[in-house]
Amino acid sequence: MTPVDLRSDTRTVPDDAMRKAMSVAAVGDDSYGDDPTVAELEETAAGLLGTDAAVFTPSTTMSNLLAVLLWLGTDGGVLVVGRRAHVVTLENDGARRLARARLVTLADPAGHLSPADVTAALPGPAGRTLLWLENTANLAGGHAQTPAELATSARAGRAGGARVHLDGARLTNAAVATGSSLADLAAPADTVALSLSKGLGAPAGALLAGPASAIAEARELRQMLGGTMHQAGVLAAAGLVALGRRHELARDHERADRLRKGLGGIDGVDVVEVDRPTNMVFLRRVGTPAEVTATRLAENGVLVLPVGDDTVRLVVHRQHTDDDIEAVTVRAALALRPNGRGPA
Repeated sequence: MTPVDLRSDTRTVPDDAMRKAMSVAAVGDDSYGDDPTVAELEETAAGLLGTDAAVFTPSTTMSNLLAVLLWLGTDGGVLVVGRRAHVVTLENDGARRLARARLVTLADPAGHLSPADVTAALPGPAGRTLLWLENTANLAGGHAQTPAELATSARAGRAGGARVHLDGARLTNAAVATGSSLADLAAPADTVALSLSKGLGAPAGALLAGPASAIAEARELRQMLGGTMHQAGVLAAAGLVALGRRHELARDHERADRLRKGLGGIDGVDVVEVDRPTNMVFLRRVGTPAEVTATRLAENGVLVLPVGDDTVRLVVHRQHTDDDIEAVTVRAALALRPNGRGPA
């Protein structure tokens, strides 16, 4: 039995077209600013996001850290953020340890920060403050927020003197789910991070976009952190192919919806429902530890990621097929049936 790996949409590998683009990419030395393919990627991304400029980074985690350092420095600024945000739960505490940020965490149903909560959390004019938004909201079921929802949170932050950063690792998924442009989704923020490897299928890489002066400073910070690459055009070429495929994410969403419906028909399984789902499916078995559920599924050829006490995450990506979705539904029904166990 060949396992179907649904742990993350970072599990893709470059296809032939992407590998060809990488093999013929014109390259320079990005540390000297003369790699033409990196420049093309940065200009393309800035255009799509409606910003002045963008800088290519190895990962969204680094793009997010650059934003924290850019807006808060290292002298103990305040980061107002949802308690389930990726920067809080999955980025190794970099904001607190490297930028010395003081985190103020808020309730974030469906990833949304209410304006009232944001206003109450802001520390006032003393010191630097950064309001952190996330779209899609990873641990809120992969929910996509609309430009209007992001704007209401951002306005409350700005009214209290905060800068606004958007962790848009999967912003392309949000654009597909909401029918919005990337620029409209990015507009409420001062800076926005975008992943090229999550969903879009590049082997590595992300961007931080924003005003020209801020991105110039972020480029210097990237060098301090060791994030400057040299003949990075090879990776940038993959990123350009990935951005060109962003509309294909609709197919991943359709397959995730089919999977969501199939898993929801299994007795004892509770599938998390969200208003605007994307390529993620979350399921829980009340009273059963997530690790037990993940192990049972793995024994039956379905790889998932535990993300809570009793919840596991399944992520559909571009290399999954309709047959994979059917196989996962059948295998999960056998593995997770009450008081039973499917064949290994």
